[in-house]
Amino acid sequence: MNLTRRRVSSRIPQVFGFGRFFKSSLDPSSITHGVHVFQCPDSVGIVAKLSDCIASRGGNILGADIFVPQNKNVFYSRSEFIFDPVKWPRVQMDEDFLRISKMFDATRSVVRVPKLDPKFKIAVIASKQEHCLIDLLHSWQDGRLPVDITRVISNHDRGPDTHVIRFLERNGIPYHYLHTTKENKREEEILDLVQNTDFLVLARYMQILSGKFLQSYGKDIINIHHGLLPSFKGGNPSKQAFDAGVKLIGATSHFVTEELDAGPIIEQMVERVSHRDNIQSFVRKSENLEKQCLAKAIKSYCELRVLPYEENKTVVF
Repeated sequence: MNLTRRRVSSRIPQVFGFGRFFKSSLDPSSITHGVHVFQCPDSVGIVAKLSDCIASRGGNILGADIFVPQNKNVFYSRSEFIFDPVKWPRVQMDEDFLRISKMFDATRSVVRVPKLDPKFKIAVIASKQEHCLIDLLHSWQDGRLPVDITRVISNHDRGPDTHVIRFLERNGIPYHYLHTTKENKREEEILDLVQNTDFLVLARYMQILSGKFLQSYGKDIINIHHGLLPSFKGGNPSKQAFDAGVKLIGATSHFVTEELDAGPIIEQMVERVSHRDNIQSFVRKSENLEKQCLAKAIKSYCELRVLPYEENKTVVF
């Protein structure tokens, strides 16, 4: 295969926008948005088949991202399109993309229609620090996160008159306090509570989940932790970094694996600090980064922007 030619053809969707310059024949009142992600061994004709699938059902592609890494026999794509659900029923859409998936021996082919499909169900697991937890709850309430929070689980006992508990009670979200020790991390009970979720979010949960838990749950878990540069381990990392006079702080959101804080990275953010910062402003900036980084990672995941790449990487469209 001519690599140069293949790379040029892979960029066609990004350059021409798959119908972005063509007037849509869809009735504006019936327009529905969909997203499709595709991963398969690289071969000729994938883009053509995907675009023809959508166009043949009267749909119109608004944009597409393609990634074909050099010297790797793998193809990634993410397409956003509009369609009329009367002309292209949701069940038929699944059948059409499944046919293409079989044609190209795809390892991943996922379609999502936010207007028609149920939101992702998640459980949030947290410890005493609650800046990320509170931010997620308010983002959920404001509709900025396309998820349904089914419950909050914590190893910290929050009193009945605290902000978090009052918020959860007002919105009908259960709160489960599970006291943990070194000998008992209460993982079996956590598993029972999260069986009906699509993925989990660790919002500064200060316990390590075992390999047995990860295998038993079997779905994705998104974590957030500080990315202070240089890295500071142990207790009170912000104080350590502040005392060392660092000039750059950060946050990293990643998938949880058995290796501590070493899973595939979804999102990272950094911000400069200076000698003008005191410990309070230093901590505040660090916590703001963690909140923003975690929320963006969750949003990207729900919008099907995150795909596994190689052993420990991600493609984030």
